Amino acid sequence: MPPADVEWTSVIGLANQTLTTPALIDFVDKFASVLPQDVCTYIRHIHRRNVLRNDRLLAQLEEAVVAMNGLGITPIMLKGASTLATAPEERRGVRLMSDLDIMVMPDEAATAIAALSAIGYHIEYQTPPESQRWHVELNRLQDVGTIDLQQAAPGPAYLYRSFGHALNHCVPAALGRGRVYVPTPAYRALMLIIHDQFQDYGYWLGDLDLRHLIELRDLNNSAGGLDWMELTSLVPGELMRNAVETQLLALAELLGVEIPRALRSRLIPRLQFMRQLMQARFPATRLPFLAMMVLDLGNYRKAASGAQQAAARPRGPWSLPRAGTVQFLLKAAVAVRAGKV
Repeated sequence: MPPADVEWTSVIGLANQTLTTPALIDFVDKFASVLPQDVCTYIRHIHRRNVLRNDRLLAQLEEAVVAMNGLGITPIMLKGASTLATAPEERRGVRLMSDLDIMVMPDEAATAIAALSAIGYHIEYQTPPESQRWHVELNRLQDVGTIDLQQAAPGPAYLYRSFGHALNHCVPAALGRGRVYVPTPAYRALMLIIHDQFQDYGYWLGDLDLRHLIELRDLNNSAGGLDWMELTSLVPGELMRNAVETQLLALAELLGVEIPRALRSRLIPRLQFMRQLMQARFPATRLPFLAMMVLDLGNYRKAASGAQQAAARPRGPWSLPRAGTVQFLLKAAVAVRAGKV
């Protein structure tokens, strides 16, 4: 039962901030008889509208997939696109999403763009040639979301070195009239964690992404669930191990997911989770807690050392971060970012 003295305006405000309002439908369905009527009405309204929006996104995704299939491409569904491709109809409206992340092989990128251009898409943004990570955002006026076309899984490439080819971790699936590859549950979970912790810099900033925590919980609750030991067996190095266990600790403590004790008992992940809670409650601590990056700076140097050629002045594993890195993190730590607390 929910506590009797809940400040529902604050709860709804936090849900809106973290993009998790539609996910409260489960709570409303379970406790509607004891919740304020206006709370139930609002959440059901948002959920119903998100169902309609995600139905349109799914139709949009199917059309894009069929167009790419017609030119010999079977794309990989990433993040929200993989959720749309696999979620039961009754769960389709739980996740808020703004775009469709689709991955193709590097030698298929030009053909994929041509296939999407043929059905009315135009390029909204394309990364410059010198970018370490290539992606293209494509848009059509009549759609509710953009397509984010990518050549690699989210996050730094060096974190995926030990995984091998992405297709080794995918299974073929039907998507309406189209054919796609969907990552296995363990690989989807790893991609979500890498996206939050490193592509979005959440591990260094101490951010919580409740929307993706809920998605990890739902992955665990899906048919077959998640084998947490299998997931952690894929993790390369101490940096990733600490980041993954920090996320698993948050899942256990905030959402009640059963995680093996061995995966939520080590010191650095526990310190990182305590930091996340402290920053969520007291935002003024975000800047001082940036100093905690030193806990994993050596592990970061080791993980990234094989990803690029050594600089003119080699940097040891315990050297201080570059001034530009510190300035970037200082700015990011005080920025308001959708979905993050």
